[in-house]
Amino acid sequence: MSPENKRAIRTALQTVLAIAAAVPLLAAAIAQAGGLNEAAPWLAGAASEAVAVAAGFARIMALPSVEAFLDRFGIGLTDEGGSTE
Repeated sequence: MSPENKRAIRTALQTVLAIAAAVPLLAAAIAQAGGLNEAAPWLAGAASEAVAVAAGFARIMALPSVEAFLDRFGIGLTDEGGSTE
């Protein structure tokens, strides 16, 4: 698998995890507000949370131990020589 494809898969995984973390906040905000106009500040907060969570997962996925774990599934970013890109 090419490094570009691996990076795309890892980015998609980080995004899915970030969205999953933000969904409960979004659902609660819309349910309490009764409409999107009143929920707009909460939606902005949820978007910020999703970005922060994605950044956190990106940092965690860069750790050597996580990198080794991901390499077992073929989405690690190590080359044949064993060094990271």
